[in-house]
Amino acid sequence: MRRLGLALLLMAPAVVMVGLLFVYPLLVSLAFAFRNESTGTWDLSNFNKAFALYGGDIALTAGVTVLSTALVGVLAIAIAGYLTLGENPRAVSLLRWIYRWPLFIPFVVAAQLMRTFLAKNGMLNNALMSLGVVDPLHAISLLDWRGVVITFVWKQLPFAALLISGAMASMDRSMIESARGLGAGRLRILLEIVVPQVQSTVFVALILSFVTMLSALSVPMMLVAGSPTLLTVDMAWRVNSYGDYGVANALGFVSFAMSGVAAWFYLRQGIREGGKPR
Repeated sequence: MRRLGLALLLMAPAVVMVGLLFVYPLLVSLAFAFRNESTGTWDLSNFNKAFALYGGDIALTAGVTVLSTALVGVLAIAIAGYLTLGENPRAVSLLRWIYRWPLFIPFVVAAQLMRTFLAKNGMLNNALMSLGVVDPLHAISLLDWRGVVITFVWKQLPFAALLISGAMASMDRSMIESARGLGAGRLRILLEIVVPQVQSTVFVALILSFVTMLSALSVPMMLVAGSPTLLTVDMAWRVNSYGDYGVANALGFVSFAMSGVAAWFYLRQGIREGGKPR
């Protein structure tokens, strides 16, 4: 009991800090999403207004984050698989050295980089023009939802690949060597032997990436000019321009529900594996 009391005493400052700075504001925000400040009643007026004004933005947010998460998953598995199964030491070392670079770049810096890279007169189009791939009159700007997807994937890919490659590196390689001995190719080994054994880590990486991209503000604000845009920009706009916390809380509730769907898939996977999600 003394050890338990000491452990609780040591945990208390962190628990109180999390409760005051994260849990309490979250509960207040979720509750006041249903508060109609003009009438002083509790109803769904904030949600009706949010869906009427920003229904397209909600759909775009869901589509962009799901697409970005899927691309992150596919590319992260490909990178981690080559790091695990690659037979060219120089190529593996080069890939291991390069793919981590975006991991240390903040979202705001990544957004600014992509503004100059994906613009109509940016580095990407200039490089394509110099190679003769794109005609200068037909160069297009990618500073829209496509630019957001590219930025999200570029930024989150190293994080997911690092987690997945670590899980693959800790596997017992006897099954891999046996499959190679039987003539299986690297792609078949990756999809049928390696990925099923690290699927829990893949789920964790994708869910964390999904939530991180869903909450990003600087990327859509700096890359998407006009409408439709992502929910984080709408929430900031309602608060800063109108002081409308009710609609902003309703949009936050929708974002929280999207995150809850991702968490539900993760918990369901953990229950299927014996109630021990990792």
